[in-house]
Amino acid sequence: MTTESRALTFPALNSATAAAHLRAELALEVDPDDLVRDLTAGTQLGYVVVETRAPEAFALARIPGAINLPYRDLTPESVSQLDRDLVYVCYCESIHCNAATKGALKLAELGFKVKRLSGGIRAWQAAGYAVDRDTPDLSAASTSPPRCAC
Repeated sequence: MTTESRALTFPALNSATAAAHLRAELALEVDPDDLVRDLTAGTQLGYVVVETRAPEAFALARIPGAINLPYRDLTPESVSQLDRDLVYVCYCESIHCNAATKGALKLAELGFKVKRLSGGIRAWQAAGYAVDRDTPDLSAASTSPPRCAC
């Protein structure tokens, strides 16, 4: 009895095609570790971190230095003052939320360079990285990452 591998149902790409795909994937995403290293070293040049969820989520917990551009509010008028030479690194709640994808798509359609933060703020907090808040952390409930709120 021969059993075919489920992992190879779709054959692997040749190395050049795989490298091109993976390079493109990395051109669209950054991980929390690379981002925090930039923020810690003060080498956050050429990009802005963008929370793309609602202002309520931004108030509860955000990556230090992030700006809030809710994806639902992105219009040519609302982004007219943004620097088109910068890359906008969008994030949302987690892999279970697509506000970062929606925000990055809208920004790209409006002519901006974009990336997404892998895993969102949940991955950021799971790695133990600090967040800024508008209100003090007064309860155990507030230590959990905010829900999607998009």
